[in-house]
Amino acid sequence: MKYIIFSIVVLLMFTYMFGFFNNDKINVDDKSNSIYTYSIDVIDGETISLNDFQGKKILFVNVASKCGYTPQYKQLQSLYEKYSDELMIIGFPANDFLWQEPGKNSQIKTFCSTTYGVTFPIVEKTTVKKKKSQHPVYTWLSHKSLNGWNDSAPSWNFYKYLIDEKGKLLDIFSSKVNPLDDKIISYFKK
Repeated sequence: MKYIIFSIVVLLMFTYMFGFFNNDKINVDDKSNSIYTYSIDVIDGETISLNDFQGKKILFVNVASKCGYTPQYKQLQSLYEKYSDELMIIGFPANDFLWQEPGKNSQIKTFCSTTYGVTFPIVEKTTVKKKKSQHPVYTWLSHKSLNGWNDSAPSWNFYKYLIDEKGKLLDIFSSKVNPLDDKIISYFKK
């Protein structure tokens, strides 16, 4: 009997964590279908308009400091340094998956800069899963009525969305795809 109760509790925890009972419906009727109308609040407190990045590709990545994929920060920084003339990378720290980003903004900023030398923009800690508190950029990324073709929100940390120079959603890469994988690099080879 103890095992049955324990199993039910564990099952309920996982269904809650992964949003199976999440009934927060996001209304996108008032959202823009242009990524350039959105802005981000970076971890330093500054607000940046995505309009500033027209003419560059943008790679949006939901990040976390306590994940098995956290070492991808190093590859993201390398990608950013190599292609900074044509690419902007923006990290979105989120505690949406198994509480793998528990830190406060100041801790996240320190971790990124001292552990991985991150110089690309990191947004204030936010939500990337589909629910009412989802960051507006991720609402755009995960609703095909806004981005043109994709309805998928991140399924784990270090999920990547690539936008072209004109603001169109080009491709999506799972957490397993290393930022220096040819699937991503091929978009920058001339």
